[in-house]
Amino acid sequence: MPIRQLSETMINQIAAGEVIERPASVVKELVENALDAGATRVEIVTAGGGLNLIRVTDDGSGIPERELALAIARHCTSKLSDDILDIRSLGFRGEALPSIGSVARLSIRSRTAAGDSAAEIGIEGGRVSAVKPAAANRGTTVEVRDLFFATPARLKFMKGERAESSATSDVVKRIAIAFPGVRFTLAGTDRSTLELPATGDDPEGRLQRVAQVMGAEFPDNAIPIDATRDGVHLAGHVSIPSFTRANALQQYAYVNGRPVRDKLIAGAIRGAFADVLPRDRHAVTVLFLSLDPATVDVNVHPAKADVRFRDPGLVRGLIVGAIREALAGAGIRAATTVAAGMMAAFRPGAAPFGHGGPANGHRSYEAAYRASGFAGFEHSPQRPLDMGYGDAQQQGAGFGENDQAAFETGPLHSADARASRGEPAETLLGTALGAARAQVHENYIVAQTRDSLVIVDQHAAHERLVYEALKNALHSRRVPSQMLLLPEIVDLAEEDAERLAMHSETLARFGLGLERFGPGAVAVRETPSILGETNVQQLVRDLADEIADNDTVETLKERLHHIAATMACHGSVRSGRLLKPEEMNALLRQMEATPGSGTCNHGRPTYIELKLADIERLFGRR
Repeated sequence: MPIRQLSETMINQIAAGEVIERPASVVKELVENALDAGATRVEIVTAGGGLNLIRVTDDGSGIPERELALAIARHCTSKLSDDILDIRSLGFRGEALPSIGSVARLSIRSRTAAGDSAAEIGIEGGRVSAVKPAAANRGTTVEVRDLFFATPARLKFMKGERAESSATSDVVKRIAIAFPGVRFTLAGTDRSTLELPATGDDPEGRLQRVAQVMGAEFPDNAIPIDATRDGVHLAGHVSIPSFTRANALQQYAYVNGRPVRDKLIAGAIRGAFADVLPRDRHAVTVLFLSLDPATVDVNVHPAKADVRFRDPGLVRGLIVGAIREALAGAGIRAATTVAAGMMAAFRPGAAPFGHGGPANGHRSYEAAYRASGFAGFEHSPQRPLDMGYGDAQQQGAGFGENDQAAFETGPLHSADARASRGEPAETLLGTALGAARAQVHENYIVAQTRDSLVIVDQHAAHERLVYEALKNALHSRRVPSQMLLLPEIVDLAEEDAERLAMHSETLARFGLGLERFGPGAVAVRETPSILGETNVQQLVRDLADEIADNDTVETLKERLHHIAATMACHGSVRSGRLLKPEEMNALLRQMEATPGSGTCNHGRPTYIELKLADIERLFGRR
């Protein structure tokens, strides 16, 4: 087949295949255009999941009548200067509108502030209609109907109406977080209305917008981030370790105000939380990176979803360091959802008033219950202490020592250890974890603060303390290494060998001694003693891959930390050990002083806190 010039319609349809993947892609492009036009109000209406109708209305600057024809022509834009590296707007390619118009029925109605009337232009399957007068307020309305009618094969790859509507909602929410000063409305026959009122561009306003999108519980369980390194500024919020999700969908990242899904940023977030989260849980984050546009390339993906940093190591190090520093400085905090879950667990099994038997069928309670003679109790619940004893002497016995003895001698477990016979010191009650009052079931420490009850898992808590101590020991000095009897020669690509050689000093600090061994190979002479017998070939190849991806040597650090975590698990206070009062309080004080002690090495919570107000609600006092 001879080489020929493609038609303009075919060119636009090819571009649409890159830019317009689904209805959510159309919404993204149109909303970004509205924001670039300075809109303070954006209204989106959809039908049929966006395949039948998408209408985006804004109150931005509008498009002059004489420029409407250019607006739907390829590579025509008002957002780009002569410097491709100086991109300060969300859009810049000039491909979205002609691409949409090549596969759908598109109409644009716009009016500028200085215009006496509005004008309208349409494009249907690539065929452009003439500009004509119209009636409209200031701003622009873009209407897209019958998406992909000109390319029906694409319709076979669309998901159901609900899935497409959900994808559109996600796009709007992601953009809305970056623009808290703009009011967004998303409505239609295929969805419930989403309204996000404008809040303001200050930090408080940003947090309010985040709460609108992610739920009111996120601000209560979030830590602020604010750090700068070599001209790169990072701001936002991350969740505390005990507030997590089953997937990473609630990890929002922005580069110069642009929503991105970048694997470097995602990897940095995962690395920052590696020590405090289980492998199957994900942190909730909202991070804003601000840097010189010349140091980040946003022109690497047609949909502008990916970016490329000039110095990826700097960006990754900033994210990891800032998050870890924030987690360390936040002190010890329990997620509010933990207490809420505990409250919910209590409520369904609560016995109704006047219940004639034990709640939840607990065997220990049931045995003592029957031994006490309460089974078959038929007296009025309004007089629970009136047991119907025959004489005044028995009534004067108060609660009845015989009945109480059944509980004391039966299978019910009393507190294993009492922390104090008297009142705890006032200073201890004012601390984060309070004063230890008892140890129950040989594993749980019950503590009291001025306004809450705290239950601590002694094994999980001490495991974290030992782990942090081992990590500090690893990083405070050079990791001890063991010399190999014969050097291990690892064959690699020349580029990988060169990268490893460049990081040899850092690797030596962690106990891995290597050097170049001719072209495309390295010789490993020392390995960290703590690793014992290890697969040197696999370790070096993993390090080479990570350096190629992120320019870091985190793989080796993670392996060392894994060994430390295993040692901490086996070397910590075991479940079943009785603790003295001073040991319990000492453990609580160490937890308060240790970063990340709210979760153990496996990501499980080390303590839960139940506020006095919540306890009173359980008992109907509030």
